[in-house]
Amino acid sequence: MRPATNSMFLFYFSITLAICSSALYHFVAKSTPSNVNFTVSLLVTYAAAFVVVLFTFIFFPVKNGIAAEFKQLNWASIGLAIAIVGIEFGFLLVYRAGWNLGIAAVLTNVVASLILLPVAIFFFKDKISWVNVAGIFVCLIGLVMLNWKR
Repeated sequence: MRPATNSMFLFYFSITLAICSSALYHFVAKSTPSNVNFTVSLLVTYAAAFVVVLFTFIFFPVKNGIAAEFKQLNWASIGLAIAIVGIEFGFLLVYRAGWNLGIAAVLTNVVASLILLPVAIFFFKDKISWVNVAGIFVCLIGLVMLNWKR
């Protein structure tokens, strides 16, 4: 069953945005000056992100008022904030420690995906096929190859 045209646009646009933003994120994180305090850097980052998010209301207006939207939130917003700060601090430290841009990004994404696999299966009841299992083994082989010392 194929999704409607609008759903197809969202399907492809969303993954393209995530991929492009992730690539930009790693490029910018690696380009952050190593002599700047990363707490100050993140403070400026989050202040700018706040302004960017305010502009998204143009495209995604609040229909029932912001107070009603706040009432619908749960613990996930706080958890996401903690995760985001951990990712930001982690990658700033990873790149300052001298990790290679391509290796660090791939390594963290593959390992995080492998950690999330049982979560997806047991908590969210996602299904995986034998092709997915084969892909997992390819990822594991890729991790070994990425960290292979010449």
